[in-house]
Amino acid sequence: MSPLTEVRRVAGCHPFLSDGLLAAAVYALALWVPSGPHDVGPDPSTWQMAVFGALAAGPLTVRRRWPTAALAFTLAGTACYLAVDGKEGPLLLAPMIAVYTVALRGARRTTVMTAAASGFVLIIAKLVGVARDPAVHGLVLFDPRLVSVIAQIALATAVGDAVRNRRAYVAAIEERVRRAERTREEEAERRVIEERLRIARELHDVLAHHVALINVQAEVAAYVMETDPDQAREALSHVRRAGQEVLDDLGATVSLLRRPNAQLESAPEPAPGLDRLPGLLEAFAAGGLTVDLRVVGERRELPATVDLAAYRIVQEALTNVHKHAGDAPATLRIAYTPRELRVEITDSGPGGSAPGEGTGHGLLGMRERAYSVGGAFEAGPRPEGGFRVHAVLPSADHSPRPVSPPARAAGTGPA
Repeated sequence: MSPLTEVRRVAGCHPFLSDGLLAAAVYALALWVPSGPHDVGPDPSTWQMAVFGALAAGPLTVRRRWPTAALAFTLAGTACYLAVDGKEGPLLLAPMIAVYTVALRGARRTTVMTAAASGFVLIIAKLVGVARDPAVHGLVLFDPRLVSVIAQIALATAVGDAVRNRRAYVAAIEERVRRAERTREEEAERRVIEERLRIARELHDVLAHHVALINVQAEVAAYVMETDPDQAREALSHVRRAGQEVLDDLGATVSLLRRPNAQLESAPEPAPGLDRLPGLLEAFAAGGLTVDLRVVGERRELPATVDLAAYRIVQEALTNVHKHAGDAPATLRIAYTPRELRVEITDSGPGGSAPGEGTGHGLLGMRERAYSVGGAFEAGPRPEGGFRVHAVLPSADHSPRPVSPPARAAGTGPA
């Protein structure tokens, strides 16, 4: 820290003390420094200086707390001295400091008006003092000492206004930096929340399907263990395969999550897409769910995010059918259009009539999947019975945009 900065810091901490020392210094200079070219030491005729100097320099002690009042008293003392004596001397430092303080604290328009009024008062007083000087002949309006008074007041005003502008500029820069820091923190917090939602959605998608199949196959194995050992062994083999797939998917997800900046496409293994539908449908068929697959339009390669979203929506919707629709068959319809991919899953089971069942995380996850790639999603009971899930996803490549899904209304279907 520089010595000047340290002095400013100490003066800011003790304003009355520092301003009192400043006022004493101005008063001492006014008493001691000669006001004429041939004077040496203090002016012996100057009881006026002692009185008017105290009136002019004393108010500087409170210039920071009451700048306008301090300027008024300072102008009064200086004007009285100029009118009586007519000599400038160091006492003009007092109104200069007072005007500087007003310029530092007030608006520019107020500063200009105050400086003009102060200069007018001092010029009138100086005119009176110069007119009383017997050595002056002719027009006193052209006396160069009047120009000196105006110049000093203008200089103090300009310096005060410049310092005020600089402080305002520095304060604006600091506020901008603080606002940018807050914005960065808010952006980082938003990214953390989005990442947590993505993690929760991915883990739900990975676990829900396989755990549902494991649960069903385990029940089948327990039921036929005594009567049909071969079927029990087959069910247990399905449990083993589903468990292995869970471990593999969890391993890939955990590996991905250890790299917070990685995207879904950067997983160690390719993200699942609609090309894995046959294996998915076989797994559901092994669990007792019949799915009628209908593909409309010409199949084509989809953007990775859209392909993943479509697969996860189908997986979660069929998992819901398996859990809530009982033995009712499901229909999966995938339609390729020039600009969209339409995915529809319907069933005729009783799941749609039991809206209170489930947590709703499955429907929320599917809706978020569709919205994350700029698509649309709707789900609800069908008038003829059963449940319907319908998603429309854009088939053109684009950058996914996070969209907060609307709140799910009560009674929109099972989880």
